[in-house]
Amino acid sequence: MTKEELNQLGKTLWDIADQLRGAMNADDFRDYMLSFLFLRYLSDNYETAAKKELGNDYPTSGEGDKRAPLAIWYEENAADTADFEKQMRIKVHYVIEPQYLWSSVAEMARTQHADLLDTLWKGFKYIEEKSFESTFQGLFSEINLHSEKLGKKPSERNAKLCAIIQKIAEGISKFSTDMDILGDAYEYLIGEFAAGSGKKAGEFYTPQQISTILSEIVTLDSQEPKTGKKQKLSKVLDFACGSGSLLLNVRKQLGPHGIGKIYGQEKNITTYNLARMNMLLHGVKDTEFEIHHGDSLLNDWDILNEMNPAKKLQFDAVVANPPFSYRWEPNETLSEDFRFKNYGLAPKSAADFAFLLHGFHFLSDSGVMAIILPHGVLFRGGAEERIRTKLLKDGHIDTVIGLPANLFFSTGIPVCILVLKRCKKPDDVLFINASEYFEKGKRQNRLLPEHIDKIVETYQYRKEELRYSRRVSMEEIEKNDYNLNISRYVSTATAEEKIDLQAVNAELVKCEEKIVENTGKHNQFLKELGLPPLP
Repeated sequence: MTKEELNQLGKTLWDIADQLRGAMNADDFRDYMLSFLFLRYLSDNYETAAKKELGNDYPTSGEGDKRAPLAIWYEENAADTADFEKQMRIKVHYVIEPQYLWSSVAEMARTQHADLLDTLWKGFKYIEEKSFESTFQGLFSEINLHSEKLGKKPSERNAKLCAIIQKIAEGISKFSTDMDILGDAYEYLIGEFAAGSGKKAGEFYTPQQISTILSEIVTLDSQEPKTGKKQKLSKVLDFACGSGSLLLNVRKQLGPHGIGKIYGQEKNITTYNLARMNMLLHGVKDTEFEIHHGDSLLNDWDILNEMNPAKKLQFDAVVANPPFSYRWEPNETLSEDFRFKNYGLAPKSAADFAFLLHGFHFLSDSGVMAIILPHGVLFRGGAEERIRTKLLKDGHIDTVIGLPANLFFSTGIPVCILVLKRCKKPDDVLFINASEYFEKGKRQNRLLPEHIDKIVETYQYRKEELRYSRRVSMEEIEKNDYNLNISRYVSTATAEEKIDLQAVNAELVKCEEKIVENTGKHNQFLKELGLPPLP
């Protein structure tokens, strides 16, 4: 699907959302809209695989029979359904009973069936508890099909759901049936809802341009020196994964089989559910990812709590866009936590370094970590200065990238990307000041492909360019008291032209002489005309 077609589909779906949400706020309606897209994707994927599996036995609906073909097959082959479902679990890793397929639900919506709401509720429960071998409990927990926002009476709610589903079905039918488009449309809508969510957008959305920079950076080091081909990464982690778009961007860089397993963690329950749906919508099988609902700062994920270093889970790439300067309450036990013990605790006023140290602890010796943080981490004093200094002395901070202001929906402040490695080779830090390379937009500024390429290439080849990038020795950083403020090392200001005062004075003398000469000539003309001279 071309970008233009995707934008048309996204706009069609967004217009539907705008028309139908009524009194419901955009954040609430987002969950309905995205859940129905998710059901459509699972159903299409399942029915396509079923058609291949059954071959000539796959039925076609007759003119008077509007049921889904699988519903007809289930009815005619009741004794074989168990074996069929077993095979489907091998093929696509899940099953959906025919009455819960999108085609069945969309037909109920078209005919304004009174049981649509009840069927949807049962279908969502079925997907959560029975469709997959590993259960997706609570996947639809934030979608209240019985909410009065849909209507005061059950019949009104049923009618509203019929209208929404019918409009989505009609909207999508105008476009290609390629299932990849639904994953792209899901991402498009997340971006549109983020644009309207203001500060809340930071909870679930990293702008695609920034996501691309991080994902390219962490995959560059996996390239073979001779061929430039990117190698498979065993494990990738995003400990503040939001809707999962950053992890999916890393996967996109490496191809569908380029990552052994994706790991994500998310504290917000709604966003956690969005991330799980997003993975499946992009063709990531349930065995290829693990998303945990929990608090990264407390490290409440059992698989990351292994005390034995030999058994510690390590990641080839760590990416993250955690909440900026998040206030937290570190307790005494956390000071002895294995993630913070060697560096100290971040202050209560800003957990930025706590997030960084959490991710860095799980980075493998050959891995790369790229994290988005506010500029304050580069120069603030106190506990943050001590952590920053030790990270620098230990040789773990590889690159500091300054980005333009107003790139995020949630904040207008400029941010930076810190790139960390356990075993970095160069004994310097690369500074990239990209703050002036962007396209200005009405609400948000944008990074164009050429801006992204310039950042990534500068990082890859550690290029130096006047007023853009520079490799700074540890000796110079030490002289600056380990302050990493980018403008100290790469200033975008243009030096003022030096003025030669003697030359300027000589020029003024010449001008004065010229004035006197020309005034004399002018007065001579006036005298000849019988007019008084100029003073």
